[in-house]
Amino acid sequence: MTANVVTGEAVALDVRLAHWPSRLVAFVIDITVQFFALVAVNLALSRMISDADTDLQLAATLTALLLVVLGYPIALETLWGGRTLGKAALGLRVVRDDGAPERFRHAVARAILMPLEFWGPALLSSIISRRAKRLGDLLAGTVVVQTRVPGAHTSLPVAMPPPLAMWASTLDLSRLSDDLALSVRQFLSRQHELHPAAREAMGQQLVAAVQIAVTPAPPPGTPGWAYLSAVLAERRRREEWRLRAPSAMAPPAYGQPPAYGQPATYPQPPAVATPPAYQQPPQPVQVELRKQREHDTPPSAPPTPFAPPS
Repeated sequence: MTANVVTGEAVALDVRLAHWPSRLVAFVIDITVQFFALVAVNLALSRMISDADTDLQLAATLTALLLVVLGYPIALETLWGGRTLGKAALGLRVVRDDGAPERFRHAVARAILMPLEFWGPALLSSIISRRAKRLGDLLAGTVVVQTRVPGAHTSLPVAMPPPLAMWASTLDLSRLSDDLALSVRQFLSRQHELHPAAREAMGQQLVAAVQIAVTPAPPPGTPGWAYLSAVLAERRRREEWRLRAPSAMAPPAYGQPPAYGQPATYPQPPAVATPPAYQQPPQPVQVELRKQREHDTPPSAPPTPFAPPS
């Protein structure tokens, strides 16, 4: 199952969600590492405070338990881009719901709830949730994605047809759902593998569905594949612009859209004035300066640096 989110590097919109089998294996690896770390810390503490009273030993043991149970996921997920040893082994990663990298506060929220839900609620929530979220993910606003899929390949982004670039900048994409955009993307990436009749029928259905959700209508004579490609390319452009400039209201527009197939005109930058070429001083001035040098008489007023001769 895939979801329409952006990774931490903002390079892909469609990612594969991590479901409970892979997350369970990653959790077993992490809990094993934590167990051996806790044993090692307790052995070290027992030698350091062996002569202390019982209360001090108990306090040190509880402190070590909290540091290992909570500190391990918080530190690794914050410093390692949403990964722990178990998640890295299974190719998993924690990201925010908007696709941005996980931060310290999200790692804390996930770690605090883990001791309360690892015995059952986490598994139940992961199975029921549409995005395979446990309770800690719901509290922190995060999702676990699969970054390494055996046999998977990275699909190239959909290119914008140049004649539709200016028209696409005027689109209203607020009603275009993630599921419909994913269906269009999959169709465009596999259209060459389909039978011509099936490709035509499926393409017409997707064009009709997109036209209901996206306005305005395409220019006259626009092919279906070009229309779908322009919508997806513009959607990706706006998403990337939002990630680069969160405070911007909207990405800059291209201009007025021409009819499909006509050459597009783009605004030209203002002409930069070329500075005048350096010119030698007039001959009379040179003669006067030479006469002054011959008679060893300085000029009446020295010229200003870098100023043209008067």
